[in-house]
Amino acid sequence: MPVPGDDDNERLTPTIPPPPMIELPSGARTRRVIAVGGGRGGVGKTLLTVNLGVYFAQLGREVVVCDTDPFGSNLHGVLGLETPPLVTSEALEEGKAKPVGTIVPGLRLLPTAYDPMTATPIRPSRGSHWARQIEKLDVDYVLLNLGASTTASTLDLFLQADVGICVTAPEPLAIETTYRFCRALYLRVLRRALTKERFKLRLVERVIAALPPLAPPPAIVAEIKRYDDGVAKVAAEEMLRVAAHLVVGQTRLRSDLDLGMSMSVIAERFLGISLDYLGHIEHDDAVWLTVRRRQPLLIDSPTSKSARNIERVARRILALLAAQSTRGGSLPPRSPAAQQRAAALPATLYEVLGVPRTAADDEIRRAVKRQREIFREGSLPLCSVVAPDVLRQVQARIEEAHDTLLDPVRRRAYDLSTFPDDTPATVVPQRSANAAQMAELAMMQAELAREINAETQFSGALLRKVRESQGIEIAEIAQRTKINVAHLNAIENESFGELPALVYVQGFVQQVAKHLKLDPAQVAKTYTRRLRDLSHGRARGSG
Repeated sequence: MPVPGDDDNERLTPTIPPPPMIELPSGARTRRVIAVGGGRGGVGKTLLTVNLGVYFAQLGREVVVCDTDPFGSNLHGVLGLETPPLVTSEALEEGKAKPVGTIVPGLRLLPTAYDPMTATPIRPSRGSHWARQIEKLDVDYVLLNLGASTTASTLDLFLQADVGICVTAPEPLAIETTYRFCRALYLRVLRRALTKERFKLRLVERVIAALPPLAPPPAIVAEIKRYDDGVAKVAAEEMLRVAAHLVVGQTRLRSDLDLGMSMSVIAERFLGISLDYLGHIEHDDAVWLTVRRRQPLLIDSPTSKSARNIERVARRILALLAAQSTRGGSLPPRSPAAQQRAAALPATLYEVLGVPRTAADDEIRRAVKRQREIFREGSLPLCSVVAPDVLRQVQARIEEAHDTLLDPVRRRAYDLSTFPDDTPATVVPQRSANAAQMAELAMMQAELAREINAETQFSGALLRKVRESQGIEIAEIAQRTKINVAHLNAIENESFGELPALVYVQGFVQQVAKHLKLDPAQVAKTYTRRLRDLSHGRARGSG
């Protein structure tokens, strides 16, 4: 999304304004740990880890990044270091390893543990030293590049982090690996919960061994329930505790942009696991060019599309961390619909489409189209999760929902039979909220409440920020106001050469302000004044 100042390639500060940081007592420091892993190699975990570190450092924070998988340590290559800093695991455990500086002020790299007596790095299973070392770091953010490992120590680091991020790519193998990582997280959480219950743990292990490979967590819970209701209850509760966040890298096609949300739907519905979508990173030549130059993307090419994508992900992470602070570090509660799906209870036709009972026909049609795309034959989000017979059942339910809910007579009969004691206004099943997006919107709205007043001078960037804070797309405004999408983009980007005469622009801005629930007179007056001033300034400069 372009913003004013795109031609300023020397700028090293974030292009998206950062949210206000949490105020701490004098001298206090809250260390936040962010773990990046969950996918096969080459999907962009290192790219994301390094550039998140750069973004936080550009906010004036102290940041440390580290490779916790010694077999794939490569952060040094993107941070301007010729060779990776190495220490023995004993030195790391004793706290003798100190983070080394990089080309980015405020961003340091923790040395990778290495066994000097062998030709290979230390075993990944010896990873407990990372947790102890992290506790000793007096910094604001610690970013862990977990690599493609699914060892117990890697899973523990992911689960203990404030934010755990899975990175995938729009290809079958990467998606399958991400789902496998989610299954591994659940099994690790369940085993840790039953560590002191030896006989219960043995029961779980026997059940898992008897099930087909890669059995989904709901199937594990159902099978345990056949033997012990108490253990099954624990297994179901632990399933609700598993929460990860998702970033889709290397997106090329428009359909790739929907992959993250689709994977979130599949993970919650069939794995019983919350996979909160943070955003995507576009396939961009700027990425491999910066790698060859041994520079982080946000420094070497801060105005590239992929850099903007990473900044959006970083902003959402900050919003999540701020939301966690207000809740005392607890995870957001799972929705009742999510708990029902995790418990393998049957869904209503509204839940099949992910719409409320009050949904209008056009909303139902859009939902049907979206569900048909997700559950079509060969759909990427289904990789390794949905069996062919189950897929046919889901497709039949989608068509049943379409035929029933778009027929007024059949819909009324269905509502009366399904909800006999409720009216449509009292029971409204909602789609599970995207926690990252909701946290980001809440933070943006809080910022705007302080920023907008009777003296505010509205610019294109501010109008965009107001629109994004309300979760409104450009296409929606175009549909409601009948203003061309190109003109709306030109207004937000302040591309005045692409706009019509001033009198038309004034009318367009008033319509946009009404849709965003702003004062139309104030917005139109201040925006057109800005347009005149900038136009006159450019005219004088060219003269």
